[in-house]
Amino acid sequence: MDGIDLASLVPIIGALIVAGALIGLLAGVFGIGGGAISVPIFFELFRVLDYPEEVRMPLAVGTSLAVIIPTSLNSARGHFLRGTVDMDLLRIWAVPVVLGVVAGSVIARYADPIVFQLVFIFVAGINAAKMLTGGKGWRLADGLPGRNTLIAYGGGMGVLSALMGIGGGAITNLLLTLHGYDIRRSISTAAGVGVLIALPGTLGYMLAGWGKPGLPGDALGYVSLLTFALTVPTTLLTTRFGVKLAHTLPKRVLEVGFGIFLLTVCARFIWDMLA
Repeated sequence: MDGIDLASLVPIIGALIVAGALIGLLAGVFGIGGGAISVPIFFELFRVLDYPEEVRMPLAVGTSLAVIIPTSLNSARGHFLRGTVDMDLLRIWAVPVVLGVVAGSVIARYADPIVFQLVFIFVAGINAAKMLTGGKGWRLADGLPGRNTLIAYGGGMGVLSALMGIGGGAITNLLLTLHGYDIRRSISTAAGVGVLIALPGTLGYMLAGWGKPGLPGDALGYVSLLTFALTVPTTLLTTRFGVKLAHTLPKRVLEVGFGIFLLTVCARFIWDMLA
C-alpha cells in the first residue's frame, strides 16, 4: 500500500467492514459464502490501491475464499442445528468437490485474469436470471440424479467455485432446485458445501500465487491477509442473523435485489474487459 495515505484508507476500511456485514448476511440467507459480494468489492479495492492488473482478480478470488472459511463454518453450523443439512449428500460430494477445488487452484496459477471474470459472469448471470424470474420454468427433473451424476456435479462445483472465489452455495442452490429439491434444505446443504470448498480453495490459492510478482506485502500467495482481517469480524456478526432470516422471512424481495446486484457485477466485469 505504498503511496496511499491514511486519509485515503479510511473509506476503504469502511467499505470492507460494510462488505463483511453483507457477506455474512448473504451467507446465512442464501447458504452462499458471500463471494458474489466479496470478489467484486475486493477487485475494485485492489484497483484503487493500484495493484498490477494481472494479480487483481486472482488476489480477489483467493482472499474471498479465505473469508468464506469462517463464514461458511458459521452458516453451516446454524443450519445444521436446525436439522436441515443433507449430510448424506455432503458425504457423496466431499471427495469430488475437494478434487475439483484442487483442479481449479492449479488452473488459477496459469490462467489469464480474464478467465476468472468470464467464469464469474457465466455462473452469476445464470443465477441472476433464475432469481429474477422466481425460478419459474427452471426445472430439469423432479428428483436428484444418480450417484455418478451427483459426483460429476460435485467436481464441477469445485472447479467453478475455485475460479469464482465463492463457497459454491450459488451453484449448489441452482443445481438442487433445478432437480426439485426443497429450497430451505438446499440453502442449508449449500452452506455445508461451502465448508468443503473454502479451506482447500484458500490453501490452493496461497500456493498458486506463491512467488508471483506484483503482490502486496501483506499477501500470502493470492490471499490478502489485511483484507481478510478487516472483513471477517462483521461477517461473523451478521451470519447468524442471515440464518434466522432464511428460516422466517419470504425471500422474494431479497432474491430480486440479489439478482439485480449480480447483473450489475456482470456488467461491470464486461465493461472492464471491453475497455
